Amino acid sequence: MKSDGSLSAREVYQLLKDIALGVRLMRRGTEQGWSRDHRGDVELAVDGWQLTLYNEFGHLDHCSACTSADGRQGAPDAWARFGTDPTQLLSQWERSQLEGLLHRL
Repeated sequence: MKSDGSLSAREVYQLLKDIALGVRLMRRGTEQGWSRDHRGDVELAVDGWQLTLYNEFGHLDHCSACTSADGRQGAPDAWARFGTDPTQLLSQWERSQLEGLLHRL
């Protein structure tokens, strides 16, 4: 955890990795699901966390925002200072697994 109380890219990556491995389950936070015909933010709920991922016509592009169960927040403007988005930390396999799960929402 970062000392300022915000979420680091690494913490959000760990959440994404846990989803890909099946350790945590996600569900849609709104009506908008993951689709190859959609471009834009998709809100998800994961064990008390709120996660917003950007869908680029069926492909995971980046994480737009994340709020942990304890209220800490993370967003691209904070992560950019350290040079990475949480989705960039995913391995090819993790990304593939995560995108497959997103398509099934």
